[in-house]
Amino acid sequence: MKKETVIIITKYLLDFMFFAGMIVTATLPWTVKWIGQIFSYEIFVEQYKEAVVIYFILGVLAILIIGELRKMFRTVLADDCFVRDNVVSLQRMGTYSFLIALICLVRTLLYLTVTMLTLVLVFVIAGLFSKVLAFVFDKAVEYKLENDLTI
Repeated sequence: MKKETVIIITKYLLDFMFFAGMIVTATLPWTVKWIGQIFSYEIFVEQYKEAVVIYFILGVLAILIIGELRKMFRTVLADDCFVRDNVVSLQRMGTYSFLIALICLVRTLLYLTVTMLTLVLVFVIAGLFSKVLAFVFDKAVEYKLENDLTI
């Protein structure tokens, strides 16, 4: 696959996930109720408010992560990736990932599932990866600035 094709597909995928995430998060009060009735998930009926609040917070954090990715992707499109804004975005994404892991742990108090424990692990790893990558990008930005000053 060509580089340009991957970039275009990624851009549209991020845009779709960002706006679809907003719609899904905004409609949670209705969709949680509907899913609880259709699939007979008693937990959604019994703990409706808690489920809506938890999934709303998770949705907002996911939208924030995708928003940071979209910001970073703009620098890829501009062919200027090693900038301070990307370091800040990676730091924020790491923080949002840790918050998602924490909220998922809180959710396990309502009802424990293997999937939620897996998500905790995935988002802790994603948070660590983002924080480490932020340090790498920070060094790259420093080297780039030094190199620009040398020329």
